[in-house]
Order: sequence, then structure tokens, then C-alpha cells
Amino acid sequence: MTISAAAPAREVLEQACVAVGLDPSGAEPVRLAENQIWRLPGQRVMVRIARRGQTTAALREVRVARWLAENHMPAVRLAAVGQPVEAGGRPVTFWEELPPHEHGSHTEVAQLLKRLHALPDPDPDLELGYLDPFVRISERLQAATTLAGTDREWLRGLHQELVTAWAERPHGHPDCAVHGDAWPGNLIRTAGGPLMIDLERFSLGPPEWDLVSTAVRARTTGAITLAEYDEFCAAYGYDVTAWAGYPTLAGARELRMVTYAAQHAASNPEWAGQAQYRVDCLRGRRGPRPWNWKGIM
Repeated sequence: MTISAAAPAREVLEQACVAVGLDPSGAEPVRLAENQIWRLPGQRVMVRIARRGQTTAALREVRVARWLAENHMPAVRLAAVGQPVEAGGRPVTFWEELPPHEHGSHTEVAQLLKRLHALPDPDPDLELGYLDPFVRISERLQAATTLAGTDREWLRGLHQELVTAWAERPHGHPDCAVHGDAWPGNLIRTAGGPLMIDLERFSLGPPEWDLVSTAVRARTTGAITLAEYDEFCAAYGYDVTAWAGYPTLAGARELRMVTYAAQHAASNPEWAGQAQYRVDCLRGRRGPRPWNWKGIM
């Protein structure tokens, strides 16, 4: 965090808080990145400032949070103010501060997803939109300036192959509401039980997409063991790797992880090695899976 980064964000924060009757004095920055998070001490409110142009997404996130609350789904809750609001051209939302928490376990992730996927079909007025597993891939590749041009072209080719495969994927389980980014940092553990957070990618789509994240953690990145993955499958009641569409969805998830690292390596040189390593893995330069990818951020 820098003074130059915090100053304009604070101006937006103050405008938004005044608009809904909250006191911005003493606000503490938690994360100043593309989406900025601030804490209002003493009010138990977190303020999320999204990127410009994300008003529609912010509206959807608010609707999703209300729908989850109506269906008694354990998830982050909105603060009791009218929202979203716009300040400085950016959409701002307000959330109840989370209790102390840590990443959820693989079995807790499975249990939350099983409960989510069993919810009744959401009302069309919720306007979830359909899952796009390739959101922002092109922009990330454009920003991935630490990668050689030949690697970026290869990734663009892989992107197009996967888009085609996604459109032609075999049938699986019926579409339902999906979290969209279901990893243990977004399905957390608190003293009161697991909670679902970060609703930005919520959409309608194949439930397999939510399950692929954990399968990739076992089979691609090595973040969990195969025995732990078996526990995940037992808790959910299904092994997505047995589905014929798994390679396509896993490929999309891998590509997202590679381009995410490559995008951020452009402004954080310490991540350039990990970004290149992930590319090398996909290109067959580092042997077979799992590849033991390291986290960034």
C-alpha cells in the first residue's frame, strides 16, 4: 500500500460512507488492489470498492447476498444500508465484518458446495448470468509483459481451443447456482462454522465447475493429497474427475491460474518466476502433473 494509492481510494470511501450514513473517520485499509477493502472500526462494517465499470456486477453481488440470506445459506452478509452506491465512478458495497477465520478445509468446501448446489433454482429476477470460465483471460494475457511473446501466443491458442471445447462439452449435472471461485480462501472456517465469501463470480452454470477447483488442487498444483481429494469427493458425493468434461474444465481453471500469476508478475517482479514456471508446466517443460505451484498474493 502506498500513500498515492490510498489517497484516491479514501476519497471514494468517504463519499460512499456519507451517502449511506456511516462514519468513515478512522477507516483502515485492508487491501488496496483492483478491488479495495476498508474496515470501519467500531461499526463492524467492511467497505468494498470495486473497479470502474463494475456496477452491474456489484448489483448482482448484492442480489446474490440477499438470496443466500433468504435461503439460510451460511455466507457473508450485507450491512444494513441501502446499496450499492457509486462514488468517484466506482461501485461501493458494504458488508458485515467477518469473525476471526481461516481457510476452510477441503471437506468443509465440499459440504458448503453440496448445500449450495441443492438450493432451489433462483428466481430469474436475480439475473445471475451464465458462467464464463474464461472471464478476463484475454486482458490478463495482454498485461502479461514478463512472458515471452511466443509463450503468450501459445497461451492464446490454448485459450481458443478451450473455448471451443467448453462450447462442445458433454452433459453433466443440471445447471444450478454456482459460486464460481470455490477454493478454501473463499469458503472459510469460523468458530460458528464454515461461511461462503467473495460472491463476485456467482452465476448459473454446471456444478462441476465448483468441484474442479479442488480436483485441480490435487491433480495439478499438489496443494492437497489424493487422499484428501478422496475425502472431498466422499463429503460431496461425487468425483468430477470421472466426468468426460473434466479435462476441459480443468484446463480452463489451469489457464486462469497461469494468466492470473502472469498478469500480476508484470507489476510484482518477485512473482515472475512462478508465472513462468506455470507456463512451462502447461507447455510440457516440467514433466507430468502435479506440479507443486506456489501461491501468490
